[in-house]
Amino acid sequence: MSGLSSFDRPAPSDNAGMAWTSDIAAELLRRFGVRYIAQNPGSSFGALHDSLVNYLGNDDPTMLLCLNENQVVAIAQGYAKVTEEPMGCIMHSNVGLLAGTMSIYNAWCDRVPMIMLGAGGPADAARRVPWINWIHSSKDQGALIRHFTKWDAEPHSPQAMVEAMLRANILTRQAPKGPVYICLDIGLQDAAVPEGFEFPDLARFGNAASPEPSAEAIERAADLLVAARNPIIMAGRVSRRVEDWNNRIRLAELLGASVTTDLKTAAGFPTDHPLHVGLPGYHYREPQRKATEEADVILGLDWMDFGGILRFVYGNGPIRAKVIQCSVDSYVHNGWSMDHFSLPTADLPILAEPDIVVRRLLAAVEARLKGKPAKWDGMPKPGSGASMEKIALATDPDAPITPRGLGTALDAARAKRKVCLARVPLGWVPEAYHFRDPLDYVGYDGGAGVGSGPGNAIGAALALMGSDRIAAAVIGDGDFMQGASAFWTAAHYRIPALVIVANNRSHLNDELIQEKIAARRGRSVENAWVGQRIDEPAVDHAAMARAQGVAAEGPVTRIGDLPQALERAFRVVEGGAPCVVDVVVRQRESASSFAERKH
Repeated sequence: MSGLSSFDRPAPSDNAGMAWTSDIAAELLRRFGVRYIAQNPGSSFGALHDSLVNYLGNDDPTMLLCLNENQVVAIAQGYAKVTEEPMGCIMHSNVGLLAGTMSIYNAWCDRVPMIMLGAGGPADAARRVPWINWIHSSKDQGALIRHFTKWDAEPHSPQAMVEAMLRANILTRQAPKGPVYICLDIGLQDAAVPEGFEFPDLARFGNAASPEPSAEAIERAADLLVAARNPIIMAGRVSRRVEDWNNRIRLAELLGASVTTDLKTAAGFPTDHPLHVGLPGYHYREPQRKATEEADVILGLDWMDFGGILRFVYGNGPIRAKVIQCSVDSYVHNGWSMDHFSLPTADLPILAEPDIVVRRLLAAVEARLKGKPAKWDGMPKPGSGASMEKIALATDPDAPITPRGLGTALDAARAKRKVCLARVPLGWVPEAYHFRDPLDYVGYDGGAGVGSGPGNAIGAALALMGSDRIAAAVIGDGDFMQGASAFWTAAHYRIPALVIVANNRSHLNDELIQEKIAARRGRSVENAWVGQRIDEPAVDHAAMARAQGVAAEGPVTRIGDLPQALERAFRVVEGGAPCVVDVVVRQRESASSFAERKH
């Protein structure tokens, strides 16, 4: 039973046996272990909708009603970021698919699993009703998103549909993970179950074990790292598993290696560990750049834009360090999107998942150091997060709220509970808030669009229901407004997400970029706000949340009021309901490093 099994319970139905092809599709989703399926209703998948309700009883998977397709996919992405397992999505014909494309691109760039179902047609033109069936039909509908999905299909028989769904379930879970899409024609959904149909044995259509790195590559990498005077580990797209987290810590401590992480990907290493250099941002900061430049061996663990970072560190000069790159991401590089990034230098490329490599490397390094002390003396690395002083809240209760103050207040509030941060904004101040567990932070949205924050937060909260951890997100006001309809879904299903709006009342990152352009051209920087500010009138985000049945605090404008507002919000979420806190932050101090256009 899903965590939402008490919601939207259908009455018992007559004729509930498996009779139509859409019943087969619904049953396969259940057998794949898909617990939830998000959808914005549409007539093209009406038969599948009926199967989910009247054949499966709206349980395993349970449907989540969403108010637009971008939030359908964003919620599924947030769920996958926590669980590393696929949720289901359904999008109506071509128009629903078009509406969801930005979130699909996010999920693709974020390399998360997701089973997306669509519908169209009827493919048989003789069956189309005038007007609406025609404009909602497309030839090769999957072509709309083929460049940013892992695989798609449009089967035309029940048997072909079963095979397509089996393949999709395998591919979405196989690294590098990604969303898959199957378009089910209206006529196919309504086709009778073939006589003598039997489900295949799913045990015979599972995922193979992930490929192991070669013994030769592991031995060579271990030799390089053990011999290194100053190695560095760049932890990128790695797993949420505690065992893998501990392996990374153990490997770094044995080698005395510096470690860097980043905010585009989930927490990969404790940011207050003495070996963690600097603090994670959306771009490399000076402590990380300096540590990487001084390293003699670099171990890249599926770092996003690994080549770009090396170019940023070394410029056009030679890369003096030996470089080990561990990633299977090249399997899905297709040339349309530039999400393959700059081609990295690699003296030793290892085509394997990073945590598998770390596991094998750890054994090889331990064997080499047997009887010898670890190379780390226990002292913090220069610029490590462990050496930074704890930030205190402003003493003046009437002081305006800064991003630093917001982070500090949130850090104080989490002292009483476990929190999973599902998002932080571009102006986040990492000095205020450390990550000490693989679920302390699950990363950005992948495609760096706007509007995914609410859905990602709600999806993460859905994944964490029944656990000892609360999902919280700090998002910008622009992100909130573009994704605000997701909160109705959270309210209806009582999904306990805490969303804090870092409200600077501007598209501030773009405002700062306009300042730089004007300055470069010798023009007035005072006009940078035009077409950017979200003010006069200021948006009441708390009212938008309340209008959808979500508890809300704010707008909070004084730092002295913030701790109490956050504590009240946490209590609402701990009681099993969503909550929004509208926090007005000082504009200039919420400036993002994105405006600096650095790595």
